[in-house]
Amino acid sequence: MKIYIFPILIIILSIGMNSCRKGPGEGGNATITGKVYEYNYNSDFTAINAAYFKGEQDVYIVYGDDNVYSDRFRTHHDGTFEFSYLLPGDYTIYTYSENPNGSLVPMLVEKTVQISSQWETVTTDTLIVYN
Repeated sequence: MKIYIFPILIIILSIGMNSCRKGPGEGGNATITGKVYEYNYNSDFTAINAAYFKGEQDVYIVYGDDNVYSDRFRTHHDGTFEFSYLLPGDYTIYTYSENPNGSLVPMLVEKTVQISSQWETVTTDTLIVYN
């Protein structure tokens, strides 16, 4: 009886491991990087007071077609962000900005990114925010 358990266990484990196909998310070696740039306007958004790469800005990532964000990164002092250890797949990167049309509802600033290989580093277009 013990002789047959080991081969059956090996077969079950190999089938289980081969049937697991990983989609977008953590567990790989790919990276998504980018920057956030801010235009700082006066109170009625008619003139730019300053423009600079924005530190301490929350940037979010959504894996595949998930309904909620999967991870968050706060930008460095120079506006850079990085999401590491990702698998190939589709991702959405986003942050929030004040709305320059005067609305109190924050504006969503997002970019879609596709990672196609295990070791790829993808740099997104700069995310532009207003304040």
